[in-house]
Amino acid sequence: MIIKMDIPIKKIISELIKQNVISAEPSIFKKLSGGTVSELYLLKVNDSEYVLKLNDPEVTGPESLFLNTYKEAGMLPKLLYVAPSNTYIVYSFISGSTDYNGSSKKEVLKELVEGLLNQYVKFPSESGWGWVDSPSASWQDFLRNEVSYAQKSIGSSIRPADHQLVADLVEKIDPNAKAYLLHGDCGFHNFIFDDQHLVGIIDPAPVIGAPGYDLVYAFCSTPNDLTKETFDYAIHWLKERPVEIYELVVIGLYLRIALCSKHHPADLPHYMRAWTEWLVILKNG
Repeated sequence: MIIKMDIPIKKIISELIKQNVISAEPSIFKKLSGGTVSELYLLKVNDSEYVLKLNDPEVTGPESLFLNTYKEAGMLPKLLYVAPSNTYIVYSFISGSTDYNGSSKKEVLKELVEGLLNQYVKFPSESGWGWVDSPSASWQDFLRNEVSYAQKSIGSSIRPADHQLVADLVEKIDPNAKAYLLHGDCGFHNFIFDDQHLVGIIDPAPVIGAPGYDLVYAFCSTPNDLTKETFDYAIHWLKERPVEIYELVVIGLYLRIALCSKHHPADLPHYMRAWTEWLVILKNG
């Protein structure tokens, strides 16, 4: 649907033309769905397509940092402009679909590792770990906070002993892990597919942490193929593999169960079955 531009958007378009980000008024200006807290618009100028994304500076700043850091990664959109106020950015549009039905989860995770995760670079951790816009003192502190928040949503869905198990697993995570700048919201909901292959990754919510976190996040982000075989295949391709990788999977499942409890209750039975299976995997090493 093509929509009329309001006055603030018209001012942004004028600024983009002035800054030579786009060469003329867009022939197509369309609001995009999918942004939970952002406003997204598709701009078509001649044969080129762009995304205009509006949000608070606390969100836009870390996102532009991530896209700038990995500007050579072919699966990420190209950042073309950041407003001086950090209230909007413009990046290239990646054509495709968010529909992953028919895709092989194994192969998508391999494509994710080779197309992005293996390109991650070390990042100074002196300013903190976890969310770039709200850092924690350490990697473990970040995970503790996430687990503590998740526990409130999960409640009695799992045994008290399992809640304690996850808390104990966090304490086993290497406190001296190397810090990298991660996507942070690296799930299938932010993947773009073409012919059932991964071609794009959008909407980072950057995290400073270990690359295995993003792989576990992606693995746990859909309820299908939550098997050891699928995960082992994916982790095989990752260059920077944490020692406590199965522990991280169980933590990732725990966090996902919390999200399902609040937002995707229909998926919960699938995750609960996977939870039982992964507790056995963890116990057997």
